[in-house]
Amino acid sequence: MAVHRIGVLTSGGDTPGMNAAVRAVVRRSLSFGDVVLGVYHGYEGLMNGSVKQLQSADVHGVIQRGGTILRTARSETFKTPEGQEKAIRLMEAYEMDSLVVIGGDGSFRGAEALAKRGVNVMGMPGTIDNDMGYTDFTIGFDTAVNNVISELEKIRDTMRSHDRVAVVEVMGRACGDIALWSAMTGPTDIVLTPECPRPWEEAAAHLVQNRLLGRYTSLVVIAEGAGKAEDFAKFVRETTDVDIKPVVLSYIQRGGSPTAADRMLATRLGARAVELIHEGKRNRAVGIRDNKIIDVDICEASGHSDNFDEELYNLHGVLNKIYI
Repeated sequence: MAVHRIGVLTSGGDTPGMNAAVRAVVRRSLSFGDVVLGVYHGYEGLMNGSVKQLQSADVHGVIQRGGTILRTARSETFKTPEGQEKAIRLMEAYEMDSLVVIGGDGSFRGAEALAKRGVNVMGMPGTIDNDMGYTDFTIGFDTAVNNVISELEKIRDTMRSHDRVAVVEVMGRACGDIALWSAMTGPTDIVLTPECPRPWEEAAAHLVQNRLLGRYTSLVVIAEGAGKAEDFAKFVRETTDVDIKPVVLSYIQRGGSPTAADRMLATRLGARAVELIHEGKRNRAVGIRDNKIIDVDICEASGHSDNFDEELYNLHGVLNKIYI
């Protein structure tokens, strides 16, 4: 059995479960007798030689930690042919024959660029937005939704105490999954997403109707791609007599210990990425569909692909209508 020298990096925005993914890559590789090289600070570190050989002890006790022990960064230089060539030369110097990339759409585009230059790359979807259409779920999405639900419940408590309305802005520029899933499973009356644009006049009228029917407290969740909480609140104040407060959750969504679901997903995907290398596969992206681990060509995986569940969105509207 061939022994490989496998590099692993985390890139783009951090996401809960990245450490579980790194742990799986390291320990599955070591089970084959491979050498694992941790690349620090993403593609920036790949160009600058921020590399360290990883042993089993280096990933001990990290499965429950948020963030990424390998750190992360966004690199404009790596997007250039010169930056990519520099990264390849460094890989050659360290005799890396494969690279595991854990990140979102931008990270996958970087992996695709390396693949086109002859590097064997394995991609793992690490982004809270759940915006990679080849896979049902991305690492970190479940934790982000749970983080949002926890905050929504707190906000609802204080809004109820004052008979107020709140609009809560969550992450998701191109994908409204965090907004939709947290709305479906949390105390939310209205959800606004970029995939199903709802006129703000209609949403404001819904809030007025709630008050007329005795529901003095309402909660609106808006994905950042559908607008800003501050702007929506301003619109509601100018067009109705509803007392509404804007809240932006920001980075709180990306922090904290990953859920069991994210730890499991990251572990299964990390192990499979290494197994694909040993099966002689090249330039694949691992994911999950119907609870089965799958892999597709890295070029097919990069680029946003819409898998927004419009039926779920419509169901939210049905379940949050006041029936008299």
